[in-house]
Amino acid sequence: MPVTRNLLLLSNSTLHPTGYLEYAADHICDFLKSRNVTEVLFVPYALRDQDQYAATARAAFEGWGFRLTSIHEVEHPASAAAAAQAIFIGGGNTFQLLNNLYQHKLIDVIRKQVLEKGVPYIGSSAGTNVSTVSINTTNDMPIVYPPSFKALGLVPFNINPHYIDTDTSSTHKGETREQRLLQYHEIPGSPPVLALREGSILRVVGGKAELVGKFHARLFVPGKETVEYPTGTDFSFLLM
Repeated sequence: MPVTRNLLLLSNSTLHPTGYLEYAADHICDFLKSRNVTEVLFVPYALRDQDQYAATARAAFEGWGFRLTSIHEVEHPASAAAAAQAIFIGGGNTFQLLNNLYQHKLIDVIRKQVLEKGVPYIGSSAGTNVSTVSINTTNDMPIVYPPSFKALGLVPFNINPHYIDTDTSSTHKGETREQRLLQYHEIPGSPPVLALREGSILRVVGGKAELVGKFHARLFVPGKETVEYPTGTDFSFLLM
């Protein structure tokens, strides 16, 4: 069965000095309205206070003219995911998020919805992490231990959200983000990692993956020099 992708993968939810999802509002609205979406299923599993998180997301999406249902409010999460017009997974702790996705038996359901039925998927931060091969390149602390680090696999590579450039004037002697990602690639068979700075978005439609948003991205490929790519770059080669 051919793979059909409609993904909007955000590095972060809030970009200084704007409010929640404000910097990405035009991209989100165009993405959903062009696909005739009227209601979004929100997955707040990356945070513990899911009522407040859902209220924050609902205020944003309803302000744009969409209905929003939070999956933690429904009796059968898997059934809700299987019937969703669109799915938005928000940020927070990636380990907690993935653990909840496994506990509620949502991994296979969401993967099938997105890759086989073409259901639009929006991820932000942790929600972007879980859309990839694994959560091995998250920046978060392992506050819980999911059954596996294997994630949804909606794209065949990993992403590092909130990418921070090395400050050459800093006296800090711990590993930089770049060093940590290079260490990840010391593991044989590890996939490429697309490092997204805050304010960057990867839009994946069908076989095309395009960098949109405000900033350049860095691509880490095992055994190769790290390369900087500008906004507008076609990353479709990562989908092959």
